[in-house]
Amino acid sequence: MSDADRLHEWLGLQAVDFQRGAEGPARPAADAAAWRISVDPYGSDEADVSWEEEFDAFLAAVDPSRVKALIIGQWGESYEEKSSYPIGLVVAAADRLTSLRAVFVGDLMAEEAEISWIEQSDVTALLTAFPALTHLGVRGGTELEFPPIRHEALRELTIESGGLPAEAVRGVLDSELPALERLDLWLGVSAYGGDVVLPDLAPLLAGTRFPRLHHLGLRNSELQNEIAVALGSAPVLAQLRTLDLSNGTLGDEGAAALLEGQPLTHLVSLDLHHHFLTEPMERRVSEALEPHGVSVDLSGRCEPWDNRGAEGRYTAVAE
Repeated sequence: MSDADRLHEWLGLQAVDFQRGAEGPARPAADAAAWRISVDPYGSDEADVSWEEEFDAFLAAVDPSRVKALIIGQWGESYEEKSSYPIGLVVAAADRLTSLRAVFVGDLMAEEAEISWIEQSDVTALLTAFPALTHLGVRGGTELEFPPIRHEALRELTIESGGLPAEAVRGVLDSELPALERLDLWLGVSAYGGDVVLPDLAPLLAGTRFPRLHHLGLRNSELQNEIAVALGSAPVLAQLRTLDLSNGTLGDEGAAALLEGQPLTHLVSLDLHHHFLTEPMERRVSEALEPHGVSVDLSGRCEPWDNRGAEGRYTAVAE
């Protein structure tokens, strides 16, 4: 599950696994860490603790009123229990987690669950319960729901998926998020529920939905070339400082459309890592942008499976 590893930080705070008891290293201050709450459903019977019990122990061990960032890790058999279970417990503690500004739901690695096994739910329950939340991250698109919502404070939204449902994407783009500055969507592939088509992205590409948006990631997609072509004339491009089209099936045709469209020289960075560009096109992209100060990531050139050309291209994160 490349590029979907355990979080090392969240909200600029180091990720720390909550551990019970006094043994082990000294526990950081409540507001000095991004706290990851996880359980191991495959451990010994003696260590068989529910996520609810672990979360209750966390709330008792730290000052919940000072906690800024929370990472929901493995909450049990993720393919049997939806994320509504841990989300509901966090929402129920909203009156105690009064400083909470960032939540990430589903920080699981492939060893714990493939990304398509993570059973998500309606994650907007967190936005409703925490009106001051500024960062929301989600891993896994299966059963994901994101009905349209208005939220005044959210600045960053990340949804990592091997297959992102179109309905969830439409819900995001129909939402009123006036403070949103960073949007990162891993669209995935149709084999794992990624049924987004280019018209679904029209409200975003029009540049009218999120006036403060300056970072856009449309990543890990089998539509990467179509997206690149659309961005060549999309009004949203002018307001961006950073653009991420990495981890997908981008080839020379998509890169050429980007270069031949509206100028990209205002960007601070363009991330295209994990791509299918030829060496001449790599040079063309670099020579067009780097002299203007644009940082371009062209690492991870891939070769199609079985010499099948465009049909053999693959995304970085699926299974």
